[in-house]
Amino acid sequence: MKHFMMTCAACLPLTATAQNFEEGSEARSWNLYAEIPARFEATVVDILCELTEDCPENCGDGNRQLGLVRSVDDVLVFPNKNSQPAFTGAVKELLPYCGQVVEVDGLLLEDEFVGAKNIYLVQTIRAAGEDEWVKANTWTKKWQEAHPEAAGGGPWFRRDPRILAEIAEEGYFGLGLEQDEEIKDFLFE
Repeated sequence: MKHFMMTCAACLPLTATAQNFEEGSEARSWNLYAEIPARFEATVVDILCELTEDCPENCGDGNRQLGLVRSVDDVLVFPNKNSQPAFTGAVKELLPYCGQVVEVDGLLLEDEFVGAKNIYLVQTIRAAGEDEWVKANTWTKKWQEAHPEAAGGGPWFRRDPRILAEIAEEGYFGLGLEQDEEIKDFLFE
């Protein structure tokens, strides 16, 4: 009984400080392991700036990974996906809010077993105090605007000039063109 009481007493601070971000969330489930709907207020930050104090203007103009510092507990959350099927990140969606307080709604992934901690999949965003939510699904549209030479059918990554240049130099497997041919010969005999 003594051990039971000590265990319960040790757990009280943990449950008292645990945050419930599910309240009010309208995030769409993606049926991912360890996903939890999460809606919270945060400041959009340049992650590298937060960690090293190397802070270019406008959060690096989209060339750096952005993060969310939650208002309620000052925890740095990593928004590594937007609301689209491809894992393209959320920088394009968050950059217009650099340095601002926003409210986000999406899915939070946390699981000690797989090592997931504060991974966030943002689905909607709005500036603090605003009524209208903005869907976090603009990456592909912005990519098409930035790469008009890559017009055509099929997924964007099959036409992306950066990806095609990398494949031309390193092969599909990233091991060099000679090794690439050997692997293709082996796989497609």
